[in-house]
Amino acid sequence: MSEITQTKSRFDDLKVLWHLLFRPVRGATHGERLESFYEGQASHYDSFRARLLHGRSELMSWVDFPAEGVWVDFGAGTGHNLFSAEEQSKSLSKIHLVDLSPSLLKVAAERVEERGLNNVTLHHADATKFELPENSVDVVTFSYSLTMIPDWFESILIARRILKPGGRIAVTDFHVSRKHAASTSRQHGWLRRTFWSLWFASDNVSLSSDHLAMLNRQFEMERCDERLGSVPYMPLLKAPYYLFLGRKPAE
Repeated sequence: MSEITQTKSRFDDLKVLWHLLFRPVRGATHGERLESFYEGQASHYDSFRARLLHGRSELMSWVDFPAEGVWVDFGAGTGHNLFSAEEQSKSLSKIHLVDLSPSLLKVAAERVEERGLNNVTLHHADATKFELPENSVDVVTFSYSLTMIPDWFESILIARRILKPGGRIAVTDFHVSRKHAASTSRQHGWLRRTFWSLWFASDNVSLSSDHLAMLNRQFEMERCDERLGSVPYMPLLKAPYYLFLGRKPAE
């Protein structure tokens, strides 16, 4: 990477950090607050988030996209999941990218047009109100979006409703464990649970100890990993996150 490119990258990071740390988030509705948060950083979103949002591309590699299938990506943002799985998803008949931020969807739309992808539809919509026929979708994904959805449990129920029996759900996000985690889960100490919950809450990102419990209750778990990921410019700290792949039970 040239010195000029490195300087530009650091400058772009500073813009994102300013929005993350100092720019007030305003709005009467969740959609308005979300757009207030992302509007000024949409064009630099991916370069910074690539070093913060771990596991996204790996999660896409876990998913088996069926030929002529349907995929719904909730909280699609700039389309990172789609472009991570562009080759695997070419055989799909329909891909729905759903997000509440027009600024992020604008970036996604430009990239979809550049690539000439004709099986993609973008939706400026709330994940808790998105409607498709019951049992009509093969794959649903949430990539660092459940923590941005106030009624995240409703979006999981919608995912279960629209998935076909045997359809898959893939999720990755930040989280904290319960005070007394299940024997199969990683136990986070009080300091880690408290620090990361408060740190993310300043940006309206709500870490939950109930994500994995809800996902395991609604779907048959096929694979689940809990990990710690680095945070840009905070070399001594690692944020907890998980990857989950599940299947809707056959009815």
